[in-house]
Amino acid sequence: MNEQTIISLIEKFQSLNLSAIIDFDKFNGYAITHHSTTIEGSTLTEIETRLLLDEGITPAGKPLLHSLMVQDHYNALLLVTQKAKEKIAVTPQFIQQINATVMKQTGSIYQTVFGELNATKGVFRKGNVSAGSTYFVGYEKVEPLVKKLCTGINEKISTSNSVIEKLNVCFDAHFDLVTIHPFYDGNGRTSRLLMNYLQLFFDLPLSIVFKEDKAAYFEALQQTRKEENITLFQNFMYTQYARYLQQEIDKFEQSQKSGTKGKGFSFVF
Repeated sequence: MNEQTIISLIEKFQSLNLSAIIDFDKFNGYAITHHSTTIEGSTLTEIETRLLLDEGITPAGKPLLHSLMVQDHYNALLLVTQKAKEKIAVTPQFIQQINATVMKQTGSIYQTVFGELNATKGVFRKGNVSAGSTYFVGYEKVEPLVKKLCTGINEKISTSNSVIEKLNVCFDAHFDLVTIHPFYDGNGRTSRLLMNYLQLFFDLPLSIVFKEDKAAYFEALQQTRKEENITLFQNFMYTQYARYLQQEIDKFEQSQKSGTKGKGFSFVF
Protein backbone atom coordinates (compact mmCIF):
# COMPACT_ATOMS: atom_id res chain seq x y z
CA MET A 1 0.00 0.00 0.00
CA ASN A 2 1.41 3.35 -1.05
CA GLU A 3 2.16 5.50 2.00
CA GLN A 4 0.94 8.68 0.37
CA THR A 5 -2.36 7.00 -0.47
CA ILE A 6 -2.90 6.20 3.21
CA ILE A 7 -1.94 9.70 4.31
CA SER A 8 -4.27 11.27 1.72
CA LEU A 9 -7.17 9.06 2.78
CA ILE A 10 -6.64 9.95 6.45
CA GLU A 11 -6.52 13.66 5.63
CA LYS A 12 -9.67 13.41 3.52
CA PHE A 13 -11.46 11.38 6.20
CA GLN A 14 -10.53 13.84 8.94
CA SER A 15 -11.53 16.82 6.82
CA LEU A 16 -15.10 15.50 6.70
CA ASN A 17 -15.44 16.14 10.46
CA LEU A 18 -17.64 13.08 10.85
CA SER A 19 -17.69 13.50 14.64
CA ALA A 20 -19.90 16.55 14.03
CA ILE A 21 -22.56 14.21 12.66
CA ILE A 22 -24.97 13.20 15.40
CA ASP A 23 -23.85 9.96 17.05
CA PHE A 24 -21.33 9.06 14.36
CA ASP A 25 -18.70 8.01 16.91
CA LYS A 26 -21.21 5.85 18.76
CA PHE A 27 -22.45 4.01 15.71
CA ASN A 28 -18.94 3.68 14.35
CA GLY A 29 -18.13 1.94 17.65
CA TYR A 30 -21.07 -0.36 17.03
CA ALA A 31 -19.60 -1.22 13.62
CA ILE A 32 -16.17 -1.97 15.08
CA THR A 33 -17.79 -4.15 17.74
CA HIS A 34 -19.88 -6.01 15.18
CA HIS A 35 -16.93 -6.89 12.96
CA SER A 36 -14.59 -7.80 15.84
CA THR A 37 -17.09 -10.07 17.61
CA THR A 38 -18.22 -11.70 14.37
CA ILE A 39 -14.61 -12.69 13.72
CA GLU A 40 -14.70 -14.42 17.13
CA GLY A 41 -17.93 -16.29 16.45
CA SER A 42 -20.83 -13.97 17.21
CA THR A 43 -23.84 -14.62 14.97
CA LEU A 44 -25.55 -11.29 15.56
CA THR A 45 -26.26 -9.35 12.40
CA GLU A 46 -25.35 -5.70 11.98
CA ILE A 47 -28.90 -4.62 12.77
CA GLU A 48 -29.14 -6.97 15.76
CA THR A 49 -25.88 -5.55 17.09
CA ARG A 50 -27.14 -1.99 16.77
CA LEU A 51 -30.50 -2.74 18.39
CA LEU A 52 -28.82 -4.59 21.25
CA LEU A 53 -26.40 -1.77 22.00
CA ASP A 54 -28.73 1.13 21.26
CA GLU A 55 -32.03 -0.16 22.63
CA GLY A 56 -31.12 -3.19 24.74
CA ILE A 57 -33.06 -5.56 22.49
CA THR A 58 -31.63 -9.10 22.73
CA PRO A 59 -32.15 -10.91 19.41
CA ALA A 60 -34.43 -13.93 19.52
CA GLY A 61 -33.03 -17.27 18.41
CA LYS A 62 -29.41 -16.30 18.96
CA PRO A 63 -27.16 -17.64 21.78
CA LEU A 64 -27.16 -15.30 24.77
CA LEU A 65 -23.39 -15.72 24.88
CA HIS A 66 -23.11 -13.82 21.60
CA SER A 67 -25.10 -10.87 22.90
CA LEU A 68 -22.96 -10.76 26.04
CA MET A 69 -19.82 -10.85 23.90
CA VAL A 70 -21.08 -7.88 21.91
CA GLN A 71 -21.98 -5.87 25.01
CA ASP A 72 -18.61 -6.55 26.61
CA HIS A 73 -16.65 -5.59 23.51
CA TYR A 74 -18.48 -2.31 23.17
CA ASN A 75 -17.87 -1.49 26.83
CA ALA A 76 -14.18 -2.29 26.32
CA LEU A 77 -14.12 0.08 23.35
CA LEU A 78 -15.62 2.79 25.56
CA LEU A 79 -12.90 2.04 28.10
CA VAL A 80 -10.04 2.48 25.65
CA THR A 81 -11.67 5.61 24.27
CA GLN A 82 -11.73 7.17 27.73
CA LYS A 83 -8.19 6.05 28.55
CA ALA A 84 -6.93 7.51 25.27
CA LYS A 85 -8.28 10.91 26.35
CA GLU A 86 -6.23 10.53 29.52
CA LYS A 87 -3.14 9.60 27.46
CA ILE A 88 -2.15 6.82 29.86
CA ALA A 89 0.94 4.72 29.25
CA VAL A 90 0.46 1.16 28.00
CA THR A 91 1.10 -1.23 30.89
CA PRO A 92 0.43 -4.93 31.50
CA GLN A 93 -2.25 -3.85 33.97
CA PHE A 94 -4.00 -1.75 31.33
CA ILE A 95 -3.94 -4.62 28.84
CA GLN A 96 -5.37 -6.87 31.55
CA GLN A 97 -8.08 -4.29 32.20
CA ILE A 98 -9.05 -4.33 28.54
CA ASN A 99 -9.23 -8.13 28.55
CA ALA A 100 -11.20 -8.21 31.80
CA THR A 101 -13.78 -5.90 30.24
CA VAL A 102 -13.88 -7.99 27.04
CA MET A 103 -14.46 -11.16 29.08
CA LYS A 104 -16.60 -9.70 31.89
CA GLN A 105 -19.76 -11.70 31.14
CA THR A 106 -18.36 -14.65 29.20
CA GLY A 107 -15.09 -15.60 30.88
CA SER A 108 -14.66 -19.08 32.34
CA ILE A 109 -13.06 -20.44 35.48
CA TYR A 110 -9.90 -22.47 34.87
CA GLN A 111 -8.48 -25.06 37.25
CA THR A 112 -4.69 -25.01 37.12
CA VAL A 113 -1.76 -26.26 39.18
CA PHE A 114 -1.58 -22.68 40.45
CA GLY A 115 -5.17 -22.82 41.67
CA GLU A 116 -8.42 -21.50 40.29
CA LEU A 117 -8.10 -18.70 37.72
CA ASN A 118 -11.00 -16.47 36.75
CA ALA A 119 -10.78 -15.32 33.12
CA THR A 120 -13.21 -12.47 33.80
CA LYS A 121 -10.45 -10.76 35.81
CA GLY A 122 -7.95 -10.38 32.97
CA VAL A 123 -5.51 -12.88 34.46
CA PHE A 124 -2.62 -14.10 32.35
CA ARG A 125 -2.90 -17.74 31.38
CA LYS A 126 -1.09 -20.39 33.41
CA GLY A 127 -1.24 -23.07 30.76
CA ASN A 128 -0.04 -23.61 27.21
CA VAL A 129 -2.45 -23.00 24.34
CA SER A 130 -2.69 -23.55 20.60
CA ALA A 131 -5.05 -22.51 17.81
CA GLY A 132 -5.15 -24.80 14.81
CA SER A 133 -1.54 -25.46 13.86
CA THR A 134 -0.25 -22.47 15.83
CA TYR A 135 1.35 -23.04 19.22
CA PHE A 136 1.82 -19.95 21.33
CA VAL A 137 4.63 -19.19 23.77
CA GLY A 138 4.81 -21.11 27.02
CA TYR A 139 2.82 -19.57 29.85
CA GLU A 140 5.98 -18.85 31.85
CA LYS A 141 7.07 -16.41 29.11
CA VAL A 142 3.78 -14.50 28.97
CA GLU A 143 4.32 -11.95 31.72
CA PRO A 144 7.90 -10.94 30.76
CA LEU A 145 6.92 -10.71 27.08
CA VAL A 146 3.93 -8.49 27.84
CA LYS A 147 6.15 -6.24 29.96
CA LYS A 148 8.67 -6.06 27.13
CA LEU A 149 5.88 -5.28 24.66
CA CYS A 150 4.57 -2.43 26.81
CA THR A 151 8.05 -0.95 27.22
CA GLY A 152 8.56 -1.06 23.47
CA ILE A 153 5.19 0.53 22.72
CA ASN A 154 5.78 3.40 25.13
CA GLU A 155 9.21 4.05 23.68
CA LYS A 156 7.80 4.10 20.15
CA ILE A 157 4.96 6.40 21.20
CA SER A 158 7.51 9.00 22.27
CA THR A 159 9.69 8.67 19.17
CA SER A 160 7.15 8.18 16.36
CA ASN A 161 6.49 11.37 14.41
CA SER A 162 5.08 10.52 11.00
CA VAL A 163 1.63 9.11 10.36
CA ILE A 164 3.11 5.90 8.97
CA GLU A 165 5.36 5.45 11.99
CA LYS A 166 2.39 5.89 14.29
CA LEU A 167 0.23 3.46 12.33
CA ASN A 168 3.01 0.89 12.43
CA VAL A 169 3.09 1.20 16.22
CA CYS A 170 -0.64 0.44 16.26
CA PHE A 171 -0.51 -2.47 13.82
CA ASP A 172 2.63 -3.99 15.34
CA ALA A 173 1.14 -3.87 18.85
CA HIS A 174 -1.92 -5.69 17.51
CA PHE A 175 0.24 -8.39 15.97
CA ASP A 176 2.62 -8.74 18.91
CA LEU A 177 -0.08 -9.05 21.56
CA VAL A 178 -2.17 -11.60 19.69
CA THR A 179 1.03 -13.56 18.98
CA ILE A 180 1.94 -13.65 22.66
CA HIS A 181 -1.66 -14.77 23.29
CA PRO A 182 -1.43 -13.92 27.01
CA PHE A 183 -5.00 -14.76 27.98
CA TYR A 184 -7.17 -17.83 28.05
CA ASP A 185 -9.72 -16.13 25.82
CA GLY A 186 -10.39 -12.80 24.13
CA ASN A 187 -6.87 -12.38 22.75
CA GLY A 188 -7.99 -11.25 19.30
CA ARG A 189 -10.51 -8.73 20.61
CA THR A 190 -8.04 -7.41 23.19
CA SER A 191 -5.30 -7.03 20.57
CA ARG A 192 -7.56 -5.16 18.17
CA LEU A 193 -8.71 -2.91 21.01
CA LEU A 194 -5.10 -2.17 21.95
CA MET A 195 -4.58 -1.13 18.33
CA ASN A 196 -7.66 1.08 18.55
CA TYR A 197 -6.40 2.61 21.81
CA LEU A 198 -3.15 3.60 20.16
CA GLN A 199 -4.95 5.04 17.15
CA LEU A 200 -7.09 7.15 19.48
CA PHE A 201 -3.95 8.15 21.40
CA PHE A 202 -2.42 9.37 18.13
CA ASP A 203 -5.71 11.04 17.02
CA LEU A 204 -5.94 8.74 14.02
CA PRO A 205 -9.10 7.14 12.57
CA LEU A 206 -9.84 3.71 14.00
CA SER A 207 -9.25 0.45 12.14
CA ILE A 208 -11.70 -2.32 11.40
CA VAL A 209 -10.71 -5.85 10.46
CA PHE A 210 -13.66 -6.71 8.25
CA LYS A 211 -15.56 -9.84 9.20
CA GLU A 212 -15.65 -11.07 5.60
CA ASP A 213 -11.83 -11.00 5.55
CA LYS A 214 -11.49 -13.28 8.58
CA ALA A 215 -9.66 -16.02 6.64
CA ALA A 216 -7.25 -13.52 5.08
CA TYR A 217 -6.67 -11.99 8.51
CA PHE A 218 -5.74 -15.32 10.06
CA GLU A 219 -3.57 -16.13 7.06
CA ALA A 220 -1.73 -12.81 7.42
CA LEU A 221 -1.07 -13.52 11.09
CA GLN A 222 0.15 -17.04 10.35
CA GLN A 223 2.39 -16.06 7.43
CA THR A 224 3.89 -13.17 9.36
CA ARG A 225 4.86 -15.54 12.17
CA LYS A 226 6.13 -18.17 9.75
CA GLU A 227 8.30 -15.77 7.75
CA GLU A 228 9.10 -13.51 10.72
CA ASN A 229 8.31 -10.55 8.49
CA ILE A 230 6.09 -7.92 10.12
CA THR A 231 5.57 -6.09 6.84
CA LEU A 232 3.20 -8.89 5.77
CA PHE A 233 0.79 -8.07 8.58
CA GLN A 234 1.33 -4.35 8.18
CA ASN A 235 0.41 -4.60 4.50
CA PHE A 236 -2.76 -6.53 5.35
CA MET A 237 -3.77 -3.90 7.90
CA TYR A 238 -3.01 -1.02 5.54
CA THR A 239 -5.27 -2.62 2.95
CA GLN A 240 -8.06 -2.99 5.52
CA TYR A 241 -7.50 0.57 6.71
CA ALA A 242 -7.60 2.06 3.21
CA ARG A 243 -10.76 0.13 2.42
CA TYR A 244 -12.47 1.38 5.59
CA LEU A 245 -11.46 5.01 5.06
CA GLN A 246 -12.46 5.01 1.40
CA GLN A 247 -15.77 3.35 2.20
CA GLU A 248 -16.57 5.97 4.84
CA ILE A 249 -15.59 8.82 2.52
CA ASP A 250 -17.69 7.43 -0.34
CA LYS A 251 -20.74 6.90 1.84
CA PHE A 252 -20.45 10.39 3.30
CA GLU A 253 -20.23 11.97 -0.13
CA GLN A 254 -23.16 9.87 -1.33
CA SER A 255 -25.23 10.94 1.69
CA GLN A 256 -24.57 14.59 0.91
CA LYS A 257 -25.74 14.13 -2.66
CA SER A 258 -28.89 12.31 -1.56
CA GLY A 259 -29.65 14.72 1.28
CA THR A 260 -29.39 12.10 4.08
CA LYS A 261 -26.50 13.77 5.93
CA GLY A 262 -26.76 13.70 9.69
CA LYS A 263 -28.76 10.55 10.34
CA GLY A 264 -26.15 9.45 12.85
CA PHE A 265 -25.20 5.97 11.69
CA SER A 266 -21.69 4.84 10.95
CA PHE A 267 -21.46 4.46 7.22
CA VAL A 268 -19.99 0.99 7.68
CA PHE A 269 -23.50 -0.13 8.64
